[in-house]
Amino acid sequence: MTTVAAAAHAGPAPRTAKNRSLPSWPVAGPLLLYPLWWALGLGVLIFPITAAAMLFLLVRRRAAGRPLRMPPGFAWWAIFLIAVVVSIAALGADPAGTVPERATERLVAVVYKLSMYVSLTVLLVYAGNLTEAELSRRRLVRLLAGMFVLTVAGGLLGMVAGTFEFTSPVEWLLPSGVRNKGFVRSLVHPYAAQIMDLVGGEKPRPAAPWGYTNTWGNNFCLLAPWLLVAAWWGRGSGRKLLAVLCLAVSVVPAVASLNRGLWIGVGLLIAYVAFRYVLAGRLWILAALPVATAALAVVMTATPLADTVQARLDNGKSNGVRSFLIDKALDGFTGSPVIGYGGTRNTLGGRNSITVGESAGCERCGNFTVGGNGQFWQLIYAHGAAGAIGYLGFFGYGLWRFRRDRSPIGIAGSAALVTSFSAMLWYNSLVTPLAFMVLAYALLWRNATDGERA
Repeated sequence: MTTVAAAAHAGPAPRTAKNRSLPSWPVAGPLLLYPLWWALGLGVLIFPITAAAMLFLLVRRRAAGRPLRMPPGFAWWAIFLIAVVVSIAALGADPAGTVPERATERLVAVVYKLSMYVSLTVLLVYAGNLTEAELSRRRLVRLLAGMFVLTVAGGLLGMVAGTFEFTSPVEWLLPSGVRNKGFVRSLVHPYAAQIMDLVGGEKPRPAAPWGYTNTWGNNFCLLAPWLLVAAWWGRGSGRKLLAVLCLAVSVVPAVASLNRGLWIGVGLLIAYVAFRYVLAGRLWILAALPVATAALAVVMTATPLADTVQARLDNGKSNGVRSFLIDKALDGFTGSPVIGYGGTRNTLGGRNSITVGESAGCERCGNFTVGGNGQFWQLIYAHGAAGAIGYLGFFGYGLWRFRRDRSPIGIAGSAALVTSFSAMLWYNSLVTPLAFMVLAYALLWRNATDGERA
């Protein structure tokens, strides 16, 4: 009895370093098992699910007495998040030339985007607070490199089985009235490619496992640097050879995607990395680049890839629509320059007439989404100058803050952010591209604070 009484008065067992640590699975799980989430119909929905767990773990660790670090420049990101929330006040506005709707009809999409922004904010903070013992930078780099391999594999699937699709378990569980909505279907219905007529005749454009061809191209550029870093750290020549082979194979789906934004992004990526290497005194890159360029030119010329590229350059069917939407975004910005309109809008008709709209026989003839043709245009239209300044300020600050990091992580992470600035002119960032951007930011942040740079 005396022993029991003494134990009762002793109170709870002291917290140990172990039970105050952060597990790695909320970050590693979504990446390592992404093919599973995609097949189940969870896809990007895995990020808010794991964000809830991450938030709980962060609060628990803070309550246990361990400090919570915030990323450098977080004030900029806070400005962006505040602007997103404040701009909801303008959700009921109907700018000239757009389809009139009630604010409540637009609320679902806005809540979805806001939840994703908040979820990825939690991911950024959580990944940045992980220690080397909990999730090393090298392991996180390997996970991101694996995502590039997955992107290439998905691209090949889209090429050889462009019509491949199936009903996911999550999709089966939804009521028919819900799962048949285009927005919901894009989230829960797995498919390999988008079938489009861009160069004469309908052709598959790789999309798996990212849902859209543009997202596939965006992620391709964001993830490619991490494959090289992971190979750089590999022991022996085996991993390096596999990485080179993967990059060589990736050229095929990259060309087949007919994605000009991807081609520009890859060119910018190579130019930036070469520039950083020259600044670091590694002048061998100046000799390696012409050799690699010549080898690529030979391969392109000896295969149908060159004809595919030329055909895409000769058929700029989307140029007119993009110009039309940019004009609409700029017009909208002048109408509400500070907070924007809270979300995107659909145009009345098409670029030639308000009477030409989307229909079952011509889904791309009109009712285009203003702000759907690039993250930058969505920022200024949906969230005004306040949102754009906060968003651009955060990633711009990161590039400046970590500019002296010449380690493999420093160059790869900053290269990913640089390509994102190019991509925002024609790609939207939610969800997976922004997830890879914040993970690149977290790696740069940890590389600067975790002691010896990796």
